[in-house]
Amino acid sequence: MSEVKYTRHGGPAQSGRNPAGPAARCTAAFHAWWARRHGHAPPAHDTGDAPPSSAARGESVLWRMRTTVKDEPGALAALCTALAERQVDILSLQTHPLGEDIVDEFLLRAPAGTDLTTAVTLAGGRDIWTERADAHDLVDAPTRVLSLAARTASDAAELPLALRQLLGRCTIRSRPAAPASGETAAGAVPAEGSLDDTVIRLRDPEGGVLTVERPYLPFTPTEFARARALVELDARLGPRMPRGRDLLTLPEGGDLSVRRADTGDLAAARAMHERCSPETLRRRYHGPVGDADRYLNHLLSPRFGRTLTAQTASGRIVALGHLLWDGDETEVALIVEDAWQRRGIGGELLTRLVSMAAEAGCAQVYAVTQAANTGMVAAMRGLGLPLDYQIEEGTLVITARLDAVPAGRVRGSGERIGRP
Repeated sequence: MSEVKYTRHGGPAQSGRNPAGPAARCTAAFHAWWARRHGHAPPAHDTGDAPPSSAARGESVLWRMRTTVKDEPGALAALCTALAERQVDILSLQTHPLGEDIVDEFLLRAPAGTDLTTAVTLAGGRDIWTERADAHDLVDAPTRVLSLAARTASDAAELPLALRQLLGRCTIRSRPAAPASGETAAGAVPAEGSLDDTVIRLRDPEGGVLTVERPYLPFTPTEFARARALVELDARLGPRMPRGRDLLTLPEGGDLSVRRADTGDLAAARAMHERCSPETLRRRYHGPVGDADRYLNHLLSPRFGRTLTAQTASGRIVALGHLLWDGDETEVALIVEDAWQRRGIGGELLTRLVSMAAEAGCAQVYAVTQAANTGMVAAMRGLGLPLDYQIEEGTLVITARLDAVPAGRVRGSGERIGRP
């Protein structure tokens, strides 16, 4: 496991920019917005198909749109006018300076069927990108960034999720700080990080390198600076994890405590491995039993996900549940010590992990197992969620869809663990 997948504060202004550009753009945008709000927008060009009135618009759709224009007076006004002519409501606007050009990022509410690309192209925009938005995008940018910073400050495991929400759909990989050709992974990246079109590389506060990739849309210097600031915050705060506990009462009597785990639990987790049978380890790690221990340091790191542990009053760990960020997907995995199996512990841990995933905004989670692992199959079914099954070369992949399930509403879920 040499590489693991977790499936914006701009720099100084560049020379050569028109100093009147930003002010002129803002003034033009304001006048276009004011005219549209008060019913005095310029008349539509005669295209043979007059835009529908607001009463006849019918259904509207939220869109995120990004386009590049020249940094010159009137460029933004032309875009706003073109959108206003089509009854498109501009809900928010961010600008990303690029020297002679500027990237304008809009949140729009448009009548269903509006051809945004054609409208923006005719108004001088290029490199146009659109994506359906939802109610979460209605939060203004400063509030959103501060909220992500607060989440990161409370829990080191939030950094990958915060970066993904900050930058949109992207893949985040972590390369550990292992020597390669006489150089550590972190040494291959400047201290301030690097930006290369669709790839951001930053030094991971825990060592190694964080790589963020978004092939469908280049990153701007503003986005790069925001991502770097979030990682710097994580580095300054150091290791941290919520310390909440939950009491789990077993059907036959007796209690276990359920809490978040991290690398500080490495010794106790290894001791549990030693008490597990080879078959239990094989079902969990899908490979040679001797490789199980070397995965633990990674699995327990908050950087790659969240881990829950069930332990006795004496502190002995009897079960581990992992929620692992895997690119755009999220994996769940369980291991329960043999002597504690078939008591519902795995199902309880799984329920809490899936609630965490739903709260974090994950659309689905998947588990990799074998059809013969009836305990894991039963635990996934016990969630009461829509499940998809795929079998590949004897391996069963069970996917639970969470997009229609409110956080904390998974069947049987108790108090959620992971918040202070």
